[in-house]
Amino acid sequence: MHPVPCFVLVLLAVGASEFCCAGPLHAQCKVEWYFGIPCRVVYESLVSQINKWRTMAGCTMGGQKCLYKLQSASVHFIAAKHTTPFQRYVDDINFRLVSYHFFTSCHVSAMSISETWYAIKDHGTNYCNIYNLIEGSGLTEARGYNEVTSDFLCTQRSSANCTVY
Repeated sequence: MHPVPCFVLVLLAVGASEFCCAGPLHAQCKVEWYFGIPCRVVYESLVSQINKWRTMAGCTMGGQKCLYKLQSASVHFIAAKHTTPFQRYVDDINFRLVSYHFFTSCHVSAMSISETWYAIKDHGTNYCNIYNLIEGSGLTEARGYNEVTSDFLCTQRSSANCTVY
């Protein structure tokens, strides 16, 4: 039998305490959004916002509403990346769009996950990655807007400050 290195035991203990009480073991966020508007409108709004915030211009006054990069897009799925402006951490983002109520409403499952393998806490950055796009595109004002998530699904969501992250 081989002894387990101490750092592995510490990582397991930290991970177990995270799972027990605070949510994901890795910095990430999963959110469900509902809109009373067609998915095509949601899709166009999100793709437009991602493209609008592709340069550093959105971060000149602080915050992280910049450095988004569209990877692929269809009316049913959007993949993008977000790079934090100062530390240059990269997060993978995706939105899955599903129509309902005879194509008059849209359910969006969104996910942001840190590419940094050791990231545990993120101050709500992964939440802000996707929420900022929803808010920036005006979708928080859309008819039927509703958000469903929790700290268990979304690292440090309840303490997120999206004007900073």
